[in-house]
Amino acid sequence: MKIVLASDHAGVALKAEIIDLLKEMGHEVNDLGPYNTDSVDLSDYVYPATLEVAKKHADRGIFIDGVGYGSAMIANRVYGIDAVVCQDPFCAKLARQHNDSNVLCLGGKIIGSAIALEIVRTWMTTEPLTEEKYQRRIKKVKAISEKHLRKLDEIKDI
Repeated sequence: MKIVLASDHAGVALKAEIIDLLKEMGHEVNDLGPYNTDSVDLSDYVYPATLEVAKKHADRGIFIDGVGYGSAMIANRVYGIDAVVCQDPFCAKLARQHNDSNVLCLGGKIIGSAIALEIVRTWMTTEPLTEEKYQRRIKKVKAISEKHLRKLDEIKDI
């Protein structure tokens, strides 16, 4: 699977550990930066990475900032993205099973690397539930995107 990663300065160290894990799991990794801890604006990295997932150049994205919410806010503004913030493996499992999320956002200032790696491992290995009630719920959320977000092919300059 192709996984795109991005962060801000607060997520660089944790991102490096996650990249190692993903490679060990056999995934292709694309790190869009940043590559050091100099202060940066999160959107300069998360937005391009989000587009990689939305354009289907990557299967999933993992974004790391201080608490995870900034990355999720940016990513969820793009059509085709279902970004979640997870702070434990149980939430990661449900985010995939119940919501078929395609972007995972983590807080590098909130969770340590051991739990973060377990969250990533769980999120990467969990499939959506196929029962009708879960599929119905996922379709309802996608219908909201259809109503309120523009598809990428309708937008110039991306």
